[in-house]
Amino acid sequence: MLRSTDGIRVTHAGRLSTGVAGFDAAEGELLAGRLKDCAAFDELLDRAVRSVVREQIDTGIDAISDGELGRYRGFDYYAKRMSGIEQRECRPGEVGASVFKTRERDKFRGYYAEADRERTSVARPRRIVCTGPLQHRDLSVLQAEIARFEAARTGTDREAFFPVIAPGWLDHFIFNEYYKSDEEFIHALAEVMAPEYHAVVDAGLILQVDDPGLPDAWTTFFPEPSLEAYRAYARVRVEALNHALRGIPEERVRYHLCWGSWNGPHTEDIAFRHIVDLMLKVKAQGYSFEAGNVRHEHEWKIWRDVKLPPGKILIPGVVSHRTATVEHPEVVSDRICQFARLVGRENVMGGTDCGMGFGRVHHEVGWAKLAALTEGAALATRELWS
Repeated sequence: MLRSTDGIRVTHAGRLSTGVAGFDAAEGELLAGRLKDCAAFDELLDRAVRSVVREQIDTGIDAISDGELGRYRGFDYYAKRMSGIEQRECRPGEVGASVFKTRERDKFRGYYAEADRERTSVARPRRIVCTGPLQHRDLSVLQAEIARFEAARTGTDREAFFPVIAPGWLDHFIFNEYYKSDEEFIHALAEVMAPEYHAVVDAGLILQVDDPGLPDAWTTFFPEPSLEAYRAYARVRVEALNHALRGIPEERVRYHLCWGSWNGPHTEDIAFRHIVDLMLKVKAQGYSFEAGNVRHEHEWKIWRDVKLPPGKILIPGVVSHRTATVEHPEVVSDRICQFARLVGRENVMGGTDCGMGFGRVHHEVGWAKLAALTEGAALATRELWS
């Protein structure tokens, strides 16, 4: 990863939206399993990836992605990557993903009942379950995704990263019905994902490991667990991820966590101070996390006491997907400077809380936020390098 040596560099959390006509609707149809013309979608996807790459460059983003376009989280997507899983109807009391059964949802039943009517992804009557030994199938799907990104960024020298899901986030969507223990299951998921991590790095890209599960599983436990019990649960997932990353240089890895991409009260979120040391144990150089949303913006203060290990880079989210209001560049600059003054300007990149893709903010708003990010970073650069 490149450092902010001459000025504050900017990036984002990976997921983006595009203004390419019809793409968001087609992706929604694909997710719902209703899209039959895959060739037509592939052509649309090629145009969409070229569009988001070009717009990132035009906006001034220093480290770019393919927008994670076309990478939906459904059974067909996972089944192409691994064996040992099946899909069945949810039984009474079950949900299709663990984030749809939380203490926060119980606390705000009325709000979520209303909000879910607008979120079709919540209506998951089917459940992906592990019913046999997990094994990686092949890399052809991933390699096609990487090739599409490489073709779209031909001629640019921008640093490029590619997000891949973490074992501890994958188990929010795949439920264990085979392995004898949670630890055995997570390590099996890690072994399945390891070839994908290595393939991204072998392709010359920075690997971003997406792991909202580290903090946001906290509210899925009933009753609320002790802090010690939850940290033990999270530690298993960090250890499994590090095992999957074995042999990959840390400077080729960035790690993203957040408290879930959905908009909601988030009053049950675990405090960052309780897990920041576990985050820093992940074998990565860069750490991307939420710092712009109003539930976690104050947590920049923990870096007064937490020492950033040598060589590491923080990528705080200084614009957020949780509101359609576009942050003022001076607000962005202030947020960046708060971190830079505590951990060193060369150790900070400006980032986003989470992805800005379809279903989070309108693509026009998302790109306006990224423009505010680059403008705010320029202001911070003038202040920090004056």
